[in-house]
Amino acid sequence: MAGSADFLITGWEHIVDINAYDHLLFVMTLCAAYKIKQWRDILIIITAFTVGHCVTLILCSLEFLPTNRTLVDMLIPFTIMITAIANVAAPQDKDKRSDVKLKYGIALGFGLIHGLAFATNFKALMFGESIIAPLFFFNLGIEIGQLFIVLIFMLALWVYTKFLKGQHLKWNLFVSGAGFGIASIILLNTINGA
Repeated sequence: MAGSADFLITGWEHIVDINAYDHLLFVMTLCAAYKIKQWRDILIIITAFTVGHCVTLILCSLEFLPTNRTLVDMLIPFTIMITAIANVAAPQDKDKRSDVKLKYGIALGFGLIHGLAFATNFKALMFGESIIAPLFFFNLGIEIGQLFIVLIFMLALWVYTKFLKGQHLKWNLFVSGAGFGIASIILLNTINGA
């Protein structure tokens, strides 16, 4: 039977594992449109992703929601591509509340999809345990992992803007474009492998 620390570590590893680069790519693409001074909005959006992830794990663990691994593997890169498009297509004045609400909705909805990718594994880890403690600690690990990734990402943005005198618009275009391109390759590989 797995303990609380095991679930916390599993949640952490689920996000920061380099082999789970689709989640890393989604988090970085989601944050690309935001400036460092908008750290509160970033925290809200990252937490929305975790909430969506959590809801899916609950629904799958209680067997209210079936999982189709092939479909999920195709939807995850699609979520990254849509996020990248939203970053580039949106007006560049990111201080608007409506933009944060839209991004919150995107993160929440796409968190539901990303949660499906791990739902089967999570269910197996529980071994018939109550869902509350494992889910709490797993999602706490996810949130800590995401905040760690965001911190590194924002540090890179700070170095880019402060020392390299780069413009945030170029940063957003580069990261969003890279996110879209890598997600396209993941999607094509998934389709070809299906």
